[in-house]
Amino acid sequence: MQLGVCYYPEHWPRAQWAEDARRMHAMGIRVVRIAEFAWSVIEAEPGVFTWDWLDEAVETLHAAGLGVVMCTPTATPPKWLVDRMPDMVAIDLQGRPRGFGSRRHYCFSHAGYRAESRRISRAVAERYGQHPAVVAWQTDNEYGCHDTVLSLSESARQGFRRWLAARYTTIDALNTAWGTVFWSQVYRSFDEIDLPALTVTEAHPAHRLDWRRFSSDEVVAFNREQVAILRELSPGRPVSHNFMGFFTEFNHHDVAADLDIATWDTYPLGVTQMLFLSAEEKARWARTGHPDIPSFHHDLYRGMCRDGRWWVMEQQPGPVNWAHWNPAPHDGTVRLWTWQAFAHGAEVVSYFRWRQAPFAQEQMHTGLLRPDSSEDQGALEAAQVGAELAALTERGVLTDALRLSVRADVALVFDYDALWMAQIQPQGADYNPVELSFRAYSGLRQLGLDVDIVGPRAGMDLSGYRLIVLPAALHVGADLQTALTTAAAHGAQIVLGPRAGSKSVNLSFPHADGPWSALPPGPLAALAGVQVTRVASLPPGVVEPVALDDAAATVTVTRWREDLALHGAEALATFADGRPALTRNGPVRYVAGWLDAAGWQAVFAGAAADAGLAVAPLPEGLRISRAGGLTLAFNFSDLALDWTPTPIATPVLGGAHLPPRAMAIWRE
Repeated sequence: MQLGVCYYPEHWPRAQWAEDARRMHAMGIRVVRIAEFAWSVIEAEPGVFTWDWLDEAVETLHAAGLGVVMCTPTATPPKWLVDRMPDMVAIDLQGRPRGFGSRRHYCFSHAGYRAESRRISRAVAERYGQHPAVVAWQTDNEYGCHDTVLSLSESARQGFRRWLAARYTTIDALNTAWGTVFWSQVYRSFDEIDLPALTVTEAHPAHRLDWRRFSSDEVVAFNREQVAILRELSPGRPVSHNFMGFFTEFNHHDVAADLDIATWDTYPLGVTQMLFLSAEEKARWARTGHPDIPSFHHDLYRGMCRDGRWWVMEQQPGPVNWAHWNPAPHDGTVRLWTWQAFAHGAEVVSYFRWRQAPFAQEQMHTGLLRPDSSEDQGALEAAQVGAELAALTERGVLTDALRLSVRADVALVFDYDALWMAQIQPQGADYNPVELSFRAYSGLRQLGLDVDIVGPRAGMDLSGYRLIVLPAALHVGADLQTALTTAAAHGAQIVLGPRAGSKSVNLSFPHADGPWSALPPGPLAALAGVQVTRVASLPPGVVEPVALDDAAATVTVTRWREDLALHGAEALATFADGRPALTRNGPVRYVAGWLDAAGWQAVFAGAAADAGLAVAPLPEGLRISRAGGLTLAFNFSDLALDWTPTPIATPVLGGAHLPPRAMAIWRE
């Protein structure tokens, strides 16, 4: 476990570099990411490379005992390239070209830019692929940021037509799969198919879904080209990419299949302010971030690459510049975030950035240092973590076993294809499948359960899990269906969220392949023992109380409700009209609505008990993780808490009394 930092030597005088490197090492930092936005400095004129500054930067960092993560600089193609190939830019969903002057202004489908991407990646890899300072690579930077996956360019249109022809072979097969007979949309050839945007009203949902799939595959192909070059010219060094939080515009599992390390950029305060949390939650967690936002992504990205390797490539160290409001974290929170990542198995936590820039778009984004090089609060906390890592490693408390031993008894299935289906056909303005997945995850974490987040894949095996949760699995393919059936036969408890199995691969109603399976939950009908006969999206303010049959408490459903016919399942909870709200068929529970937090916890507590898992609701703001014989506790709240693990263990950092924003580690 190591600390890292993102550094931009091109922003600072060369005379400052050696002192920066010395201070990094003294702070406990061992890994430095560089050059992801440096194309115009590396190649200021077409074919004219200036390497001396980057050579010196790499040597300076290496001499200070720092490893370098070298990046391909393709997220910011220079102006001369855009001028030479003006059609390389993406076209937004209003039909407007993405102009130069910011970043990510390229179209993934443009063949000319793809060639330039390979060319500059090869040049950088030839220069530094064998350098002893380079310990890892990063491809590009934050694929898709600023809504740049979907493009209405001519390159994308032609690429989409080729993609469809390869997928369906004949236009008749496409017409049948999509159901183009509706609204007289039948096509005579693939050349007639345009991109599903700028239509009078809603474009065909199957058309939109395949466009999402095509656009995701373009990201995969773009990344794969760079990875191949890096593996050729820098063998033995891991290749990574830095993903983002709650971003679903491409299939991250498919991109990560070509990587050695999945990394992500964690900005808990900015994400808390920008996304789906309620106004009350945004206020409550304004200066710590919602405690489950970082861990949700830690567990998601841990499940991406082989061997579970993942890093935090950018950790927020203070106020950012891009949210609607940008509060400063409470003192102690940066340390808390850092240790939370290690508790979920991170190899490296890298802060963004070393020094706050005094110019340009991100000048209001803090770094570990202020623009005058004085240490900001984040630097003090990074140094504290660096010292703690060194001390605990010397005592033998921390080893690689901590990273390698993060394996939970609970799996949550997160499927990008199914998420796209719900985003295309939400049926209710506030039906957000990503939020639904997060709310279910948060319910599990509030019960003190560790969670693996997994994606569907060929040959997947879920039989090692004791509890499997599918909050938003609108489509369940054959591999996932088989894995669930096998896991249930091995004693796993399964919780299906609303709309599970409700769509075919082409975003239509499921095809009939057994009793009751022509309606949701489709292929899961026999497993769940229910049939969905009607669905309703509930407007704001409409609340459906749910009575649990094993407790006096009442929970609520909002946003979404389903009517169920029981075919073998029993009702565990009912709506006010007596219809089932929660059912059980052997080891399988089906949830027929959008539950509140108490409802999710009640469902999971019951399923966990049946699975033989011990749960105990945690105080608000307290989260725990277990790995490598250690239990780690984190207090995100404003109150001091007292908590000890069961069974009693030996404290090795902190103790039972946890002040606000404090953490503790116990060894079994």
